[in-house]
Amino acid sequence: MCAFVAFLFVEGPILKPSWNEGNAGSKTGSCCLALPSDTAKLGVVTQSFLSYVRRKRTLMLSLVGLTAFMALVAVTQGAYDITPGHLLRVLSGAAVGPADIVIWKIRLPRIISAIVVGWGLSISGLSIQSLLKNPLGSPSTLGISQGAAFGAASAIVLLGKQMVSVTVFAFAGAMGATAVIMVLASLRRLSPEAIILSGVALSSLFASATVLIQYLASDTQLAMAVFWTFGDVTRASWPEIGLLTGAVAVASIFLVCRRWDLNALATGEDTARGLGVNVGRMRLAGMLAAALVAALATAFHGVIAFVGLIAPHIARRLVGSDHGLLIPLSAIIGALLMLSADTLGRTLMGSGALPVGIITSFMGAPMFLYLLVRGYR
Repeated sequence: MCAFVAFLFVEGPILKPSWNEGNAGSKTGSCCLALPSDTAKLGVVTQSFLSYVRRKRTLMLSLVGLTAFMALVAVTQGAYDITPGHLLRVLSGAAVGPADIVIWKIRLPRIISAIVVGWGLSISGLSIQSLLKNPLGSPSTLGISQGAAFGAASAIVLLGKQMVSVTVFAFAGAMGATAVIMVLASLRRLSPEAIILSGVALSSLFASATVLIQYLASDTQLAMAVFWTFGDVTRASWPEIGLLTGAVAVASIFLVCRRWDLNALATGEDTARGLGVNVGRMRLAGMLAAALVAALATAFHGVIAFVGLIAPHIARRLVGSDHGLLIPLSAIIGALLMLSADTLGRTLMGSGALPVGIITSFMGAPMFLYLLVRGYR
């Protein structure tokens, strides 16, 4: 169907009218069906499109396999060495001991958290970039991450070491930042560019407030607040993983169901409205879904930069702007980046582990600059 529609717009109509002038000057005629050549062209376009889709699906399956392989490597890497044979015995239930505790209580939650957080942040960044038509759109540029950091710092200073309250305050801060942006956008009818600028201003405000709270905190509270902002997947529990996975899955299904609306919006707001897309409602629903996922990920795991920004750009360079392929590929790339960064952090430190937020910042910044240079060269 996509190839057929593209053919109609690019190659021209199959039915070509042929008009004959009558004696009275009026036009009479009939449509001549030019099937042989045009049908051949349609077949070539269809086969080319199907071949393109097969190549991209093969690429996605390859990346899924690479992510699964990286997960197996991550289980065996760390301060406590686990051989592949020992891993199989533990997973089958044939071995019980320290390795069983390390795998089920420490490494598997960490690995699954990295995959889910990377998946969620990537589709959140993709949604923001597509809805606002801004390549710099991400949870960080809208102030969501900074709002969560402010909420977490407030909870640490006011309520102490209660992790439940820290998570709740971080989530409230992230959603509060989102609410401010959406209220401003709806009341003042801000353009997508103005929404990004509002997010940057809000980020600066929350960052200043966070620094003020840290200045007034004690040494212990200051250390806790700073460590929370590093971003780490070791603090995850199975209930948190389940809640985040459910939210990410619902947001992903929503985006996949609205992939044609996102494709239409990419051609311009006027074109999307002409095709029947309610741009305002679509933008509001998509932004709320992206903000909810980013808020949960940040509340549970701290500030993790660049994944939501860089993963959609990598995916666009591989499959283009068709959201039917772009959404799943962005999710896969985000999961792979997060899992690779976490595994690298555990491997570099030996007995310890670098927070994954530090690794993603070191990996993301040069990679993003490289993509910019390649894109504008």
